[in-house]
Amino acid sequence: MTPSSLTTSSLTRRLFLLSVLWIAPALVITGIILTDLFHTHAEAELSRRMAQHLDELAAVLEVTPDGAVALARDLSDPRFRRPLSGLYWRVDGPGDRVLRSRSLWDQALDLPADTPKDGEVHRHTLTGPNRAPLVAWERSLRLPGAATPVRAAVIVDASDVQAATAGFSRALGLSLAVLAAGLLAAAAVQVRLGLGPLRRMRAALADLRAGRSNRLEGAFPGEVQPVVDDLNLLIEENRTMVERARAQAADLAHALKTPLAVIANAAAAPGGMDPAVVAAEADRMRGQIERHLARARAAPALLHSSGGTVVLPVLRQIARTVAHLHTERGVDIQIDGDARARVRADPVDLQEMAGNLIDNAAKWCTAVVRVTAVAAGGGIVITVQDDGPGIPVGRRSDVLARGARLDEAVPGTGLGLTITEELARLHGGSLSLDTSPTGGLSVSLHLPQAAR
Repeated sequence: MTPSSLTTSSLTRRLFLLSVLWIAPALVITGIILTDLFHTHAEAELSRRMAQHLDELAAVLEVTPDGAVALARDLSDPRFRRPLSGLYWRVDGPGDRVLRSRSLWDQALDLPADTPKDGEVHRHTLTGPNRAPLVAWERSLRLPGAATPVRAAVIVDASDVQAATAGFSRALGLSLAVLAAGLLAAAAVQVRLGLGPLRRMRAALADLRAGRSNRLEGAFPGEVQPVVDDLNLLIEENRTMVERARAQAADLAHALKTPLAVIANAAAAPGGMDPAVVAAEADRMRGQIERHLARARAAPALLHSSGGTVVLPVLRQIARTVAHLHTERGVDIQIDGDARARVRADPVDLQEMAGNLIDNAAKWCTAVVRVTAVAAGGGIVITVQDDGPGIPVGRRSDVLARGARLDEAVPGTGLGLTITEELARLHGGSLSLDTSPTGGLSVSLHLPQAAR
């Protein structure tokens, strides 16, 4: 399987194949290491036993009165006396005389030419009876009464160790195969159980898509639950946006119906259309369109305003623009407040709301507009105060009505405060009117505070 197919296959398949790619090499390497350890242990055990046989052989050797080498008694292991048993001994004595075990029967077994030091053990590989592989341990001995050293050797058939190692390898391989099957079965069960929440989420999404539910239902593990919560939040936000869009479309259609009817009636009048009526209704329609466009801009921005907007830079930018529009009147717009104040709103929406308030204050003020932004009550309060005539308490609710204007001489559509209030409400805030210390109007815009 290629890496590309591994990355494009299903998650279940990928996890299972990764388990196979881990388990198989791990067990193969384990088998090789354990077989080598067993072989090493078997070789060490064989060397230990052969060293004991060699010590026993050296202990029973003696020199006869005629200078020959003989065995004082037989070695204890009966295999030395059973023909071709696989365990042999040989002694090369003075005068090229050779003693050998009965187990060699009539087979000649020559040791390679070697001159080990006294007491030093050498190991040799030989070919024995029936072409069997043999291993010999030899030692050079100086016996009391012997003129020259003698070579004593014990020999064993190496195929026994090889057969034991092969048997161990077969048993180990079978055991590791059973273990691999168990581990792969456990991995398959683990993958299936581990991905169960994703299958339940898929079923919940299918129910949602089919209209059988309106959110993802069910209990999910801690690793999956945040994803489910975010999806439910996204679903709820999309549903709210759709409902809001439908409501806005209906409101706009309803708001434009009356002006269009008035224009249609004016067009059908015998004397022709009155330009003043058409201009007034067109201005009314333009105001409604601006209002609904502001609401439409604010709706998607709410989903991406978690980072927040620093307030004072936006207020200073608006103040420069508005002051330039009223240069001939010399309006002084003062900005003050907490430089760290940050609201949970898009910069465009903040400009729309604060711009309406500051522009409205600049139109009605005598000379000074004071704007502050401070943290209060877990949110940010932007206060715009002017030194104009103000609004009587009984009329303040009227200016928040759609298109209401207390003075037709001042240009505008009368929708600034209404749009600001609706945008503030969409952002979870509010708008309130009060009297400023200078006697004019004080408008407070309350918006949620964003994390710094």
